[in-house]
Amino acid sequence: MLIIRPITNADYPALMQCAEASGHGFTSLPINEDLLRTRIQHSQVSFNTHVTSAGQESYLLVAVDSDSGQVVGTTAIEATVGLDVPFYNYHLSTVTHASRQLGVHNIVKVLTLGNQYTGDTELCSLFLLPEWRQGVNGRLLSKSRFLLMADHRQRFADVAFAEMRGVSDEQGNSPFWQWLKEHFFSIDFTYADYLTGIGHKGFIADLMPKLPIYVNLLSKEAQAVIGQVHTNTRPALQLLEQEGFCCRGYVDIFDAGPSVECDVRNIETVRHSQRYRVEIGEHTNKQCYLVSNCQLAGFRAVAAPLAVNAQGQVLMTTDVAAALNVGVGDEVRLVAQS
Repeated sequence: MLIIRPITNADYPALMQCAEASGHGFTSLPINEDLLRTRIQHSQVSFNTHVTSAGQESYLLVAVDSDSGQVVGTTAIEATVGLDVPFYNYHLSTVTHASRQLGVHNIVKVLTLGNQYTGDTELCSLFLLPEWRQGVNGRLLSKSRFLLMADHRQRFADVAFAEMRGVSDEQGNSPFWQWLKEHFFSIDFTYADYLTGIGHKGFIADLMPKLPIYVNLLSKEAQAVIGQVHTNTRPALQLLEQEGFCCRGYVDIFDAGPSVECDVRNIETVRHSQRYRVEIGEHTNKQCYLVSNCQLAGFRAVAAPLAVNAQGQVLMTTDVAAALNVGVGDEVRLVAQS
C-alpha cells in the first residue's frame, strides 16, 4: 500500500533520488542539495503554520511503500507563485494583418511574455519512480493534493495551475529553447532550466525578448512543439484533464510546454469528495476509494477498498485505518476511484 504524507528531514536522500531520476526539464526538482533541503524545511514550516489565506507556503508530499518504508515518489503544492520573484510565461494568441485595398488578410500567432499566474496556486513536482507507475499509484499521488486542498481551502488560491514539461530529447535539448538560445540567450536549455529551478531568474528579465514573438519566424522545429508535452508527462496531463484542467494558451518560456488551469471549486475531486465518519472492521466491498484523513501536518492518503453507507459512515479495515492514523469516529475525506 502506498501512503502519501508530508515530507520529513529523513526523506532527503529519497527526494534527491527522485530529482536525479526525473531527468531534464523537471524544473521544480533541481539536483541541488541546499535547495532540496530548504524545500523540505519550508514545507515543514508551512504544514505547521496557521494561515487564513494563501501566502508563500509550500506543501511537499512523498509516497511511501507501507511494507518497506521506501519513498517512491513526490509531489507538491505551492500556495502562490510570483509574489517574491516574477513567474513568467508566454501567452499564445492570434493577431490579424489585413489590407482591404490589397485584398490581403493574414492571421498569425504570437507569443507574448507575461506573469499570468501571479498569486495562483501551482501544482508541481509530481514524480513517481518508474517501477511504481502501475495500478492507481499515479492517481493517488496526483489526486491526494486535491483531497488536501478540499479540506484546507483557505490555504490556497481560487485558481490552481500546473506547468507540463515540454518536448526535449534524452540529452535535454529543447527545439523551442534552441531557437531562443541562438538569438537571445547563448546558454544551454539544461543550464537555464537549472537556474530557474534554484530561483536564479534574473537572467530571464535581462535577456528574454520583451516584445511579442511572431511564431512563423521561429524554426519549424520550434513551432512544432509549442503546447506539446514530453512523452513521460502525458499520463500526468491526462489525470489533470480528467479533473477539469485545460490549457488557455499559456506555455512555458523555455520548452513551450503547456500550462493547464482550473478553478479550485471546479476540480472534480474537490467537487465530489465527501467526509465520512470512520468505522473499523472487515468488509467484502471491492470498490476502491482514494481516502485521506482531515489533518494538515499529520496528513495521510491511501487508495483502498471501503464500504460506504448513506448514514455518512465508512467501514475500513484495521490496516487502512492505521495507514491513515485514524480511529473510530474520526472524519476522513474520500472519493470513488473509477
